[in-house]
Amino acid sequence: MLRMSIDSIRVSPMNYQRVVILKENDSDRYLPIWIGPAEADAIAVKLQDLSVPRPLTHDLLRTVIDTLGGSVVHILVSDLHNDTFYAKIVIEVEGDTKEIDSRPSDAMALAVRAQVPIFAEESVMDKAGILLDKETGKPLTPERDNTEPTGEVNEEELRRMSAFTDFINDLDLEDFGREQQGR
Repeated sequence: MLRMSIDSIRVSPMNYQRVVILKENDSDRYLPIWIGPAEADAIAVKLQDLSVPRPLTHDLLRTVIDTLGGSVVHILVSDLHNDTFYAKIVIEVEGDTKEIDSRPSDAMALAVRAQVPIFAEESVMDKAGILLDKETGKPLTPERDNTEPTGEVNEEELRRMSAFTDFINDLDLEDFGREQQGR
């Protein structure tokens, strides 16, 4: 498992869909995950320490877990199949650990409320993780072996990145590495 942090939440200028950008803590790899607007707002509200008059769904979920004697240990982006990400919420109850299937967006919204670590499986990062050129901000093709890079992208790499190519190409990445305001 690789420790991740929420780098930013972006909106695609082409279709206004949201994507959360996770950054691997010990490297410069990023993991973009498409999420719904409600979940994006739920994550952003907590990251920016905004107060809301009534509990949001993820606040309610945390309260229920706490009230029943459980605690959220961490969340894990556990798999990627057919361009769909899967996650697990890991909860401890009376010394017993439970893994609850979840959408990554809901798991992340809960993680920011419970202030617990976010992890991703190495296999997920291998499939969908991206590196960015520090000078241009454009995605780099990860090197799979020790040979010199040719600049050519093979069909497997194009297929692997298909879910993110349009979004990445439309991003304005000039401020990609900057800390989010309001943290």
